[in-house]
Amino acid sequence: MASNPSNVFLQGGKFTEFGKPITLRKLFFSNPSVLPYNYRNFGAHISCSAIVEKLSPAAGQGELDSKSLTTRYLMTQKLPGQTEKPFSSTGKFGRFGGKFVPETLITCLSILEAELTLALHDTDFQEELATELRDYVGRESPLYYAKRLTDYYKNSEGKGPEIYLKREDLVHTGAHKINNAIAQAMLAKRIGRKSIVAATGAGQHGVATAAACAKLSLECTIFMGSIDIERQSSNVLHMKNLGAQVKAVDGSFKDAMSEAIRNWVGSLETRYFLSGTAVGPHPCPTMVREFQSIIGKETRKQAKEKWGGKPDVLLACVGSGSNALGMFHEFIGDEDVRLIGIEASHSASLSRGDVGVYHGTMSYLLQDEEGQIIGPHSIGVGLEYPGVSPELSFLKESGRAEFYTITDDEALDAYERLCRLEGIIPALEACHALAYLDKLCRTLDDGTKVVVNCSGRGDKDAAAVIMRKQDRLES
Repeated sequence: MASNPSNVFLQGGKFTEFGKPITLRKLFFSNPSVLPYNYRNFGAHISCSAIVEKLSPAAGQGELDSKSLTTRYLMTQKLPGQTEKPFSSTGKFGRFGGKFVPETLITCLSILEAELTLALHDTDFQEELATELRDYVGRESPLYYAKRLTDYYKNSEGKGPEIYLKREDLVHTGAHKINNAIAQAMLAKRIGRKSIVAATGAGQHGVATAAACAKLSLECTIFMGSIDIERQSSNVLHMKNLGAQVKAVDGSFKDAMSEAIRNWVGSLETRYFLSGTAVGPHPCPTMVREFQSIIGKETRKQAKEKWGGKPDVLLACVGSGSNALGMFHEFIGDEDVRLIGIEASHSASLSRGDVGVYHGTMSYLLQDEEGQIIGPHSIGVGLEYPGVSPELSFLKESGRAEFYTITDDEALDAYERLCRLEGIIPALEACHALAYLDKLCRTLDDGTKVVVNCSGRGDKDAAAVIMRKQDRLES
């Protein structure tokens, strides 16, 4: 029997009907008048703000608290110099983003968007996710003062910036990828999917997804490029030990991503594509960024505790954008905080690419004059993607964030430096951000607070580093 909206109230942060708890899903699906759009008509797109507007009169007592949904910042605010809001319910950041997909995927993506919005407003889901992030993932990750690295960059007068590392390398499975993987696996189970498909490059998203699936009793298939399987063999073993089926695809990460999407499209009713990158059709980029934004939220809190203010500079490597956005998003509205993203010199979509469409979204891409994708390269395998997040594309075009490049050799030098000075073994991807300190620190005032996102640990890269060092000695 359909519920009567007049009997639905918001009490203590939860909806009740006739004094009994009622879930948001039941409320939405049993009350057409409360639905932000008709689920039987998928031609329209859901809007987070529309949900709030629809639910407010139905709730009767108080409005739905949407403050936990950081997406609403970009839906309601403008960046300096912008005349239009950069984000819309269709997943557009300025001219970037969107859904460039076949009609067969529109319905699936619309349902995913609606379920994501419901989950982000569901107190029970949020509490469960917070528990998993604390007890399973191991959050919060430390904001570590790198004293010896700080001393290394002081000038002859003993002055220089203070360098802090956001230690995502210390969370479960060894990288930031688990933040998003556990949340999306929970979402997949919530909507009744029992089989997960994913693509991975460096293997960290693959390991994180396999771990989350093992924990939640979900089938897991990971697609991985044959080149990457050879380079990241330890992570392949971890995935298999966690119960995942690893399928090789000729090529690298971009090819594995294409194959994973094809596999998902073939079984939309039973499978869930768990994206680990902030790319793809809407709502995938927003969803990944939303679940990774815990990094920036913790950084703000920890900075306040440590020195009573905010970071002056945030520094992160950029492949497709998940760890950079996870750090940056919380501070987009803080104009006094510099946001700096570092790409690999031969995978520099933002620094050297042109605007195009790839894997369902519009962003900056590495492409030739005929619009064909140019294969990227980096010693940090996780940075080898020919495109980038539409949100980062917008931040570049609006001037809110800065982007620079680092070579393989510079990243290797940074790897050795952090190992020797701080006793920390970083992932080669994160070493690109660490390497930029060489160029950045000399330009900063004494006492400037710099936070580098150490997005993962370097166990997986040990063999590659040794081999590359030998090649450098022999050349």
